[in-house]
Amino acid sequence: MAKTQIGLEENLTGALAYVLGFVSGIFFLLTEKENRFVRFHAMQSTVLTGGYFVLNFVIGYIPVVNVLWLVISVPLGLALLVLWFYLMYQAYQGKEYKLPVVGDIAEKQLGKLKV
Repeated sequence: MAKTQIGLEENLTGALAYVLGFVSGIFFLLTEKENRFVRFHAMQSTVLTGGYFVLNFVIGYIPVVNVLWLVISVPLGLALLVLWFYLMYQAYQGKEYKLPVVGDIAEKQLGKLKV
């Protein structure tokens, strides 16, 4: 495994990109400028958890949908928790596991970022 700019192994840094959701994702996007593996996992973490955060925030202000969202959000939150652990595990194993939609968005956004 290659070292990152912050001195950690890339697999550990990739897993850490998921730990605090979009906060750690943004942190590693800002601090790791060269390692594509870490940047991919950081961007995927940011897109996944940031999107979920925004969705929760927006739906919380729509009264009719808000009631339905309360029913849906618990199983969805549990699924996100399981996915979160799975993505950290995959990154720690050194695998660049790409989620179907979120991973494509993450790759496109990485392509747009200037290093």
